[in-house]
Amino acid sequence: MNKLSGTQNPFHIVVVVAALGYFVDIYDLILFSIVRVPSLRDIGIHEDQLKASGIFLIQMQMAGMIAGGIVWGILGDKRGRLSVLFFTILLYSLANLANGFVHTFQQYAWLRVIAGFGLAGELGIGITLVSEVMSKESRAIGTSLVSGVGIAGAALAFAFAEWGWKQAYWAGGLLGLLLLGFRVYVQESGMFEKIKKEAGKRGDFFCFFTDKERFRKYISCILIGIPVWFVIGILVTFSKEFAEYLGLGTVNVGKGVMIHYMGAACGSLLTGWLSQVLHSRKKAIACALITLTLVTAGYFSAFGVSLNVFYFILFILGISQGYWAVFITVAAEQFGTNIRSTATTTIPNFVRGSTVLMTFFWGELSPSHGILKAALAIGLVVVVLAFLGLYNLRETYGKELDYTE
Repeated sequence: MNKLSGTQNPFHIVVVVAALGYFVDIYDLILFSIVRVPSLRDIGIHEDQLKASGIFLIQMQMAGMIAGGIVWGILGDKRGRLSVLFFTILLYSLANLANGFVHTFQQYAWLRVIAGFGLAGELGIGITLVSEVMSKESRAIGTSLVSGVGIAGAALAFAFAEWGWKQAYWAGGLLGLLLLGFRVYVQESGMFEKIKKEAGKRGDFFCFFTDKERFRKYISCILIGIPVWFVIGILVTFSKEFAEYLGLGTVNVGKGVMIHYMGAACGSLLTGWLSQVLHSRKKAIACALITLTLVTAGYFSAFGVSLNVFYFILFILGISQGYWAVFITVAAEQFGTNIRSTATTTIPNFVRGSTVLMTFFWGELSPSHGILKAALAIGLVVVVLAFLGLYNLRETYGKELDYTE
């Protein structure tokens, strides 16, 4: 490993800009969950097809994110962090503006792919920059602030959705375009500038699969994050269907998403603080996973509770899945500067992309086992795999990042 050093960015500027970027990212990413039902109804989808159509659109969006995660991650290491941020924001902003003009299901699906492709680069590149400018002791606080502030974008998405689903998409696109102006205050990472002068290979995606130890770390990081998107992609997005199955009445999905993400914002700050207090990323994530498991069990057992209690369960689920920022920080800390963007961008997007498989199996198992038992089986598998992935990773608290592989 070769030592590097330095950065040109004042850390507070990078944290603020990365947080605003993630704010718009979450707004656009979660907006579909909020407007799924009214938007699909408006373009002519029948009631009995809302669930299947929603699953398909989520799968299309996540497929775009998988592809985008690979492309933007590699370019972030080859071309630089900032140029990638510019193009990702521009792409998903234009896609969301166009999304407000759709009239057919096919148009909706393809624009979700394009938006997903663009959204894939924002968080990973932002966390990479923050990780490279903050001290090893306070790094998790910076990334947790990015996540905590960014997650609040879900609340704005809910507020704007009250205007109408088309207007909400247009607003998200305009917010993204406005964000481009803030990028002038951020310079390229000093660590990246230094490795540009070296002869070593940068952004080699396949290197994660050619070295046994690197592959183990890469897969373990992915496994740790999957429960977050089991909660978001199934339990929260389809809370309307679960509430009806549990006999709770009609849930306002947009309200449920907003409440859940308010919890996630609190959980992000809490988990980041806990990792600092414990001087351990692994212990903080383990606490979050245990909490997530217990609260998920409460979700599946909520037969006959009031809607307010159900909303409260969604809030606590948000707190428990708030380890997302610490998880991505761990991913950034596992790898050298020459492949850090590739790792930090592809890992969370493979996690998000796992929603495609989870929703597929949920859809396949639901007719014979019911939506609750099907989700319970999937949740059990992903939580066990997450604990296994956490066990296989080394502690990274206080690790120096100024090196290449």
